[in-house]
Amino acid sequence: MASPTGTDATGGADAAADEGLEGPDGAGSAQAAAPEGPAGPGRAAPPVTAPEPDAPAGAPGRDAPAPPPRPRTGVAALSPRYQVVAAVTLAVVGVAACVHLLMVFLSLAPANTVTKQHGKAVEEWVYPEFEQNWKLFAPNPLQQNIAVQVRAVVRARDGGLRTIGWTDLSAQDGAAIDGNLVPSHTQQNELRRAWDFFTATHSADNRPVGLRGSLSEQYLRRTVVMRLYRTYPAGRDGVIQRVQIRSSTTNVQPPGWSGERVSDKPVYRVLPWWTVTADEAAGGVK
Repeated sequence: MASPTGTDATGGADAAADEGLEGPDGAGSAQAAAPEGPAGPGRAAPPVTAPEPDAPAGAPGRDAPAPPPRPRTGVAALSPRYQVVAAVTLAVVGVAACVHLLMVFLSLAPANTVTKQHGKAVEEWVYPEFEQNWKLFAPNPLQQNIAVQVRAVVRARDGGLRTIGWTDLSAQDGAAIDGNLVPSHTQQNELRRAWDFFTATHSADNRPVGLRGSLSEQYLRRTVVMRLYRTYPAGRDGVIQRVQIRSSTTNVQPPGWSGERVSDKPVYRVLPWWTVTADEAAGGVK
């Protein structure tokens, strides 16, 4: 049966559907077409993606090219073959340095089992090119105290002769140096160097050895005469006619914890009497 308007029922339904899909401004509304409620069993929900964080200012984009690799330096810059050569060279140098230090140590160390068995090898390695001793830094420390003492025969103003007892000149120097922030070179070295000069140019029985023996005797005699006149002025006590010098050597005692025992008795080296010359007498030595 036809409708009074002559419009087909199917066509009317289609027209109604078309009107429902158009918005007020003629555009299709997606929300009106989308079904409400949860998705059906045969329909997937649209994916939800989190918003991307804003990139920091100045940061390169994700598609920016990576920075070029840093160039290699040192041994790493060499080819593998030269790296092996460098590693072997360093190993050889390190082993040689360790062996050298060990040999020098054994040459300076006290006698032990290693040096007794391989002492010849140690000497061949060290001497003469690598010889070591403490004189490289300071003289060998003395283990003895050496004092220079003198006595004299003086002609008094009345013409008589008298002998002055032993005077410890080294003790006088020590007293002058002790507590003195700026001791003089004379107080520290004059007497000591004079005695060292004498012992280096004389044998154990006080005989001169070499051409400088008589010179060392004159130097030592003038030194002690000058020192005596400081203590015994010629105008008051007379004129020195002869002098005799001796050294008193005493061992430095070891510390108590060492257990070592050494003699504490002084050992004397007595020189013969020397006649004071005319230019040295009466204070002639200045």
